[in-house]
Amino acid sequence: DQYLSIADKHKIKTIFVFFDDCWNKQAKIGKQPAPKPGIHNSGWVQDPGDPDSKNEANFPALEKYVKDVMTRFKTDKRILLWDLYNEPGNSGKLTTSYPLLKAVFTWARAVNPEQPISAGLWAWDYRELNAFQALNSDVITYHDYEEPQWHQRVIDMLKSHGRPMICTEYMARTRGSRFETVMPILKKENIGAINWGLVDGKSNTKYAWDTPLPNGEEPKEWFHEVFRKDGTPYKKEEVEVIKKLNDIK
Repeated sequence: DQYLSIADKHKIKTIFVFFDDCWNKQAKIGKQPAPKPGIHNSGWVQDPGDPDSKNEANFPALEKYVKDVMTRFKTDKRILLWDLYNEPGNSGKLTTSYPLLKAVFTWARAVNPEQPISAGLWAWDYRELNAFQALNSDVITYHDYEEPQWHQRVIDMLKSHGRPMICTEYMARTRGSRFETVMPILKKENIGAINWGLVDGKSNTKYAWDTPLPNGEEPKEWFHEVFRKDGTPYKKEEVEVIKKLNDIK
């Protein structure tokens, strides 16, 4: 609630995420490891972890957690959407994530929040997961770090569901996903646009997923992030594009 109050004071709506299949397998209670220089998201951990997410004996505790949080905030106008499961099947989990994915949608529907629920599509060859996510999401959310022509293809495919859409992850410069080429498409298609990254910080996501620089040197081009540590834009022309497309002077 304290976090929501801070975000609301700055006119920021929040999307809460419960589960996540990305990056390190296990979290540990206590002081967290320091970020590793030049390594993208070195401190990020899966939730509830691996193999915990596959063990249905854990589901009653997870159900209590999800229902407790959602019941507390089910009518809260500060929350835009519940993103129930981030990138299910990632980290090689594939369809072993399907039971928890189905379960969390069942738990969320039992709470019946005022806000929409969703789970973002992200890997186009995960047919079983994708079908479930698309058919059970109130708002179609998705991730896409491809070049504009491929991103447009994904939009055309997902539009067939006839639901509101939000691209909840995009913008990876060295993969050809850029503000100046992708954001105009999202505006034209009336799709919400949330890019990955804001400020160059300890998550180290200015470094690409597959191009670590363990000595911490500056990458030739930033992967994500918009602002330097001092608050100045990494690329002023990108900020101008963002402002123009959002009618901000």
